[in-house]
Amino acid sequence: MKSLFGKTLEELVADVVEKGLPSFSGKQIAGWLYKKGISDISEITNLSKKAREILSSEYETGLYPPTDVHISSDGTKKYLYRLNSGNFVESVYIPEIDRATLCISSQAGCRMACRFCMTGRQGLKANLSSGEILNQIWSLPEKDKLTNVVFMGMGEPMDNIDEVLKSLEILTSGYGFGWSHKRITVSTVGILSGLEKFLKNSQCRLAVSLHSPFDEERQKLMPAQKAFPVKEVLKLIEADRYAQRRISFEYIMFSGINDSRKHAAALVKLLSGNDFRINLIRFHKIPDSPLSPSDETTMENFRDYLNSKGLLCTIRSSRGEDIFAACGMLSTKNYKPG
Repeated sequence: MKSLFGKTLEELVADVVEKGLPSFSGKQIAGWLYKKGISDISEITNLSKKAREILSSEYETGLYPPTDVHISSDGTKKYLYRLNSGNFVESVYIPEIDRATLCISSQAGCRMACRFCMTGRQGLKANLSSGEILNQIWSLPEKDKLTNVVFMGMGEPMDNIDEVLKSLEILTSGYGFGWSHKRITVSTVGILSGLEKFLKNSQCRLAVSLHSPFDEERQKLMPAQKAFPVKEVLKLIEADRYAQRRISFEYIMFSGINDSRKHAAALVKLLSGNDFRINLIRFHKIPDSPLSPSDETTMENFRDYLNSKGLLCTIRSSRGEDIFAACGMLSTKNYKPG
């Protein structure tokens, strides 16, 4: 059965017209899917019984609940979803005093192979459809509390850009969830073709995984640097400055690898002159990795130096360390090869 959830208004209209139904039925279906949250096509009561039967013969809503949840002592919840393909993906709900953020996945596995990421060890298993992306939001028990969504879970969003853009359209459109673009941040290692498409077609916020200002060192941490040099990523972003979207750079700090004053000074040289934000992130250890997190004092000194040089830098709070905190840990635990 095909899923209705995750289809854009244009796609819904095309589908109903193909079935011999009036085109306005597409907008009616969108309202029931994204505003009222039906679980079954039979609930679309402003469509005729015959129309519902026609749709039900080929479609289902496509919504499904998480299969598991791990709850941290700090209130963070990591949800696990099993896809129809048999693959697993994660989303992480992070409640705070004045906001609640959901970190969602765009792929099952990932082919970027970053050294510090558990998801990359799986390789790419599948691209998520727009519906599978949005289901992580709609099926969330705490969805009414959400203030922000970040595409920073499993996978590289720009490597699945068409489905990600569809999900962003539905999230921000009047016929869909109706969210402000400012509530949504999409992360990337810098796949240039996907990034260019994102910048042209979405006003959502952008976060770039940086992790080192030095090309050779960044490539060791992130093999994608070879094909997508960060300097080329910056050129694309700077050409998009008229859009005035928030741009941030994610910087995981590794002890003795990228946390020296030399690195901080190189970051100033690379990023100064723009109103970029830099988020310093504590590294969550993953099995069989030689990498270790920088200590608190080193991170604070690094932050203070960047701020003293005019770059807005913060240290991201570490959450969920007692529930497979690192991205991909829970899904890897449940994934069975073959």
